Amino acid sequence: MHAAVVRSFDTPPRYETFQTPEPGSEHEIAVDVLAAGLHPRVRSGASGSHYTSTEELPLIPGVDGVGRSADGRLLYFVAADGAFGSMAERTVVDRRRAVVLPDDVDVSAIAAGMNPGMSSWVALRKRISFRAGQNVLVLGATGNAGQMAVQIARFLGAGRVVGAGRDTQRLAGLKRLGADETVSLNGEADEIAQALATAGGDVDVVIDYLWGSVTDRAIPALVQGRAERSRPLWWIQIGSMAGITITLPSAALRAANLQLLGSGQGSVTTAGIAAELPELAAQITAGTFVVDPLPTPLADVESAWSKPTVSGQRIVFTP
Repeated sequence: MHAAVVRSFDTPPRYETFQTPEPGSEHEIAVDVLAAGLHPRVRSGASGSHYTSTEELPLIPGVDGVGRSADGRLLYFVAADGAFGSMAERTVVDRRRAVVLPDDVDVSAIAAGMNPGMSSWVALRKRISFRAGQNVLVLGATGNAGQMAVQIARFLGAGRVVGAGRDTQRLAGLKRLGADETVSLNGEADEIAQALATAGGDVDVVIDYLWGSVTDRAIPALVQGRAERSRPLWWIQIGSMAGITITLPSAALRAANLQLLGSGQGSVTTAGIAAELPELAAQITAGTFVVDPLPTPLADVESAWSKPTVSGQRIVFTP
């Protein structure tokens, strides 16, 4: 069979022939892959930089996808941890990490939307006790996952949604996705801090895809901007596009009821994540969220790997 194969962490995957995998346990089934999304998580895994990387090579990238089982069922699946992912003509799926889809579903939309959507969906449904009416700030709202987070927060009943990001074009489009207000992260540090304090001082939850220098400024700004500092502020760390570390003033933890936690592989059980798959898949299938897939032949993986896309698009490889 053919697959995208990573043989070096310094170069994009190449389209090659590769040994066809076979099920190895009672829970595993083989599926023909129909679509697999090129997510940031896939890129970091293929570069060896993700925190779950075992540095094992060669590897087949891809963390999820849509496939057809031997009995004809259409499945969305989360790929098993290891060296064999979803960017291949055929892969092995743990049935406990898959959900049956309607036959008429747009497989590219599911492959494009599930991974970025799951980050905020799981964060709000599994990591905290999110209640309708609470206010949410999304840091990194102009990325694909951030745009999904704005929509998902609104869908789950957020009273107010604030989106913050750098991409001017995407920032302008956030209100169409459900944001009540936007904050530009371009400009002088003091101006950004003031804008965040003004717009986000009353938020209950921060979904943070950026971390690094942005969060260095954002935490003190939001703490200082709160009228009622004893009111809980849940800060959910998901991504690190602006840096992998922050400097956290100790006063920020004493001066406000700041609750720092992360959401990702390890902080939620596999079973817990799998339990959330059916409803999110149903909402994407129903068109509840705006998803913009860019179907691309898997044979073009090497050239498409670093290909720029327009606002909101996600490359989906189709074997």
